Amino acid sequence: YIVGSFACIGGGLFGLDISSMSGVLSNPAYLRVFNKPGSSAQGAITAAMPAGSLIGALFVTWLADRIGRKKTVILAGMIWVIGSILQCASVNRGMLVVGRIISGISVGFSSAVVPIYQSEITAPAIRGRIVSLQQWSITWGILIQYFIQFGCSYIDGVASFRIPWGLQMIPAIILSIGMTFFPESPRFLMDNDREEEALQILADLHGGGDKDNELVVLEFEEIKQQAGELPLNPYYIIYVFRGAGLTGTRGNLIADSVQYVLNVALTVPAIIYIDKWGRRPMLLAGTLLMGFWLSLVGGLQARFGHWGNVDGDRIWVVENNDPATKAIIVCSYFFVCSFAITMGPVSWTYPAELYSTKVRGKAVSLATATNWAFNTALAFAVPPGLASIAWKTYFIFATFNFAACIHIFFMYPETVGRTLEEVDEIFAQGHTFTAWAISREVGKKTVEDVQKVSLDEKVTA
Repeated sequence: YIVGSFACIGGGLFGLDISSMSGVLSNPAYLRVFNKPGSSAQGAITAAMPAGSLIGALFVTWLADRIGRKKTVILAGMIWVIGSILQCASVNRGMLVVGRIISGISVGFSSAVVPIYQSEITAPAIRGRIVSLQQWSITWGILIQYFIQFGCSYIDGVASFRIPWGLQMIPAIILSIGMTFFPESPRFLMDNDREEEALQILADLHGGGDKDNELVVLEFEEIKQQAGELPLNPYYIIYVFRGAGLTGTRGNLIADSVQYVLNVALTVPAIIYIDKWGRRPMLLAGTLLMGFWLSLVGGLQARFGHWGNVDGDRIWVVENNDPATKAIIVCSYFFVCSFAITMGPVSWTYPAELYSTKVRGKAVSLATATNWAFNTALAFAVPPGLASIAWKTYFIFATFNFAACIHIFFMYPETVGRTLEEVDEIFAQGHTFTAWAISREVGKKTVEDVQKVSLDEKVTA
């Protein structure tokens, strides 16, 4: 638990960055220093971080297998500090964008490699719980940074946004220094012909130092054989609530902070029960619920909204309709709750469980890179989207969720309770388009089964 949990600080960096931007969108000092960015300019500034993350996640396809999971996490923390310094000191949009790109590269590293590291060092019975802590750390990063932003909003001048941007380097320093005291992934060591070291780490992590522990022997033998969507809301929640008719900087900040508290709180049940509920039910329920709430928000905006002028900006807004405003805000909160208890944790856990050791680093980093590619598109496109097609934007994202639900039903097998090596057996058996029919016992093995296979291979050889 300690080893897997500490690495989650890497996820916290992502959360810090999300609210480091969302918390300043209505800050007068920020708007003055950066010449009140329009929808396209603000989209580009926000998209700089996920664009950097895309680069970082792609680079990890090589780096994690070259220098190891542990050193990649350490490097991510060091790069984050550089990006934070540039953001804190930025005096124009260009400098801010460069700082966010560098910070994004760090997030790309950590978001790809931390789930791999966690999945490779934890026992099957608690793997989902440990890897889902990645999402919880993201929600804590968002919440902590947002309240720092809220507190600093009472400061007049540029310190109101520079202080929060500077403070976010502290967790990265702790991460880089702390990871030097933790072990490397035993699966990475095995893949690099360091069997004794890998066995000792497995024994220390899962067997209290006993190399003959049944789980340790099972995992070691299996490894030896084998060796042969952030949602729309966090980025632009201020725009969503402003369109609902909620105005005023601090009133908006307070309403926004509620969703971040809900995000933290509702992730806890998912962490506790993810290894009991399973991955498929959470993914299916999450996509259905999120699509439902987005459809409701879009419908309410379409029915009760109109083009208006708020703070000098032409936006689609609900005015003088308190029930509709409250309904939109509540639906937005329910959307966040639905994400937090389902898709949020599983989206980090599931990709790290699907691949064999030889390709896991590359495959997970590509999956993470895909996530960041869509985050970049989302961050860049949402402000112009809300400014042009308004309420229709919500139906676009609702459609993505409903399509994902269909895809998950037919294509995503259950992985809960299996070792990483046993998951391979599911795909070896086929099950194309029939993921819904796979029982939780498919692929499960005992020590005797694994040792028998090893003996048969030796006899054949």
